[in-house]
Amino acid sequence: MTDRPADRQTGRRPARRSTPKRRPPAFRLDGIERTYGGALVLGPIDLRIEAGESVALVGHNGSGKSTTLAIMAGQLEPTDGRITVYSREPDALESRGAVAYLPDQPILYDDLSVREHVDYVARLHGVTGDEARDRRVELVERLGLADRIDDLPSRFSRGLRQKTAIAVALCRPLRALLVDEPFVGLDADGRATFVELLAETAAAGAAVVVATHEPAVLERFDRCIGIDAGDLTFDGAPAELPDTLRAAPRR
Repeated sequence: MTDRPADRQTGRRPARRSTPKRRPPAFRLDGIERTYGGALVLGPIDLRIEAGESVALVGHNGSGKSTTLAIMAGQLEPTDGRITVYSREPDALESRGAVAYLPDQPILYDDLSVREHVDYVARLHGVTGDEARDRRVELVERLGLADRIDDLPSRFSRGLRQKTAIAVALCRPLRALLVDEPFVGLDADGRATFVELLAETAAAGAAVVVATHEPAVLERFDRCIGIDAGDLTFDGAPAELPDTLRAAPRR
């Protein structure tokens, strides 16, 4: 190897420049496919989502959005292809600890109050004491749950159950947030608050992926990914999303 020439004034050779190392993506999907009963319902899909990126997943019901999110969350095995979460397999302990997943139907315990739900999940992820309490207080106040904190979500309306699930998902550290149809049942204040929380989560460095039918919120995302009949048909800026995907009807 030829030595670099020395600086004429100092006699020193310049430091060797290092090439910046690219960080692994939050999610990398390579040739992901999913079949049901022998029929291909998703894919093949190649996709890369970076840390700190907020992504809206759009498409008609039955297009494959929920299946994609479940695969990314490690809740569903792809039939073919490979997915990694920060370079690890989705079922690895590190991956499961990094990803918070809100399915389209809130999953809550029948016999735990809002307070107990949040405290339990925070403690599972190592958040205790003042840190856990402060985060719980912030979330329940912003989501309008402060007056119901000791009530059982099993007796709540769909909207209040959704708010509880949001608080549970965000009460602990995370590196990725996956959400399926989060705005169903939320009132206007709840929708506005959750959009703010999503933006804050991405700004803190987590990848945020939200499947939604709500065209009014799409401009708040960095990127839109369109899925139609199991195929990825659009990947770009929200302003460039085709009208056929922007106004995808609910069925």
